[in-house]
Amino acid sequence: MQNKKFIITRELGKLAKWLRILGYDSVYYREKDVPGIVIQAMREKRVLLTRSAEFTKYKGMKAVVIKHDLAEEQLEQVTEELGLALPEGAIFHICVECNTPLEGIEKEQVKERVPEYVFKTQEEFKRCPKCDKIFWKGTHWDMATGWLHQHGIEEKGANGTKKNNKNEDTLQ
Repeated sequence: MQNKKFIITRELGKLAKWLRILGYDSVYYREKDVPGIVIQAMREKRVLLTRSAEFTKYKGMKAVVIKHDLAEEQLEQVTEELGLALPEGAIFHICVECNTPLEGIEKEQVKERVPEYVFKTQEEFKRCPKCDKIFWKGTHWDMATGWLHQHGIEEKGANGTKKNNKNEDTLQ
């Protein structure tokens, strides 16, 4: 299933971050606001990811109760239960902090905002228009694509075929 949107409860912060890294629109609730979570999940047709079986009693929305403690195992559970596949270019397309789509930014505009080594070695940068965080290709991309390869998940190209992510650059 493509283009899934999620709403994630407060005990699953690392899972929310990983789903954002993988390009999924993932609203993260830091407060325990059961009515607000349920209403938003239904209104926006989001899949609810939670550790609490309490949410499964609500009709009109999909809830997945996460059984694992480690973020990697949680992501594996979500991937398997929902049949997630990645559209091409989805990785590091959404801000991991605030869930806003990233925009390209000229290299010269980030010179004073990134470490000197990063500025000298990287050519492509992205910026979150909401929280103003700067992103660049780095080790997080390697970790994300490594996990995807380990679990048999690859980006899908425009024609629906698998795209090999090996030896691609990384995005920090």
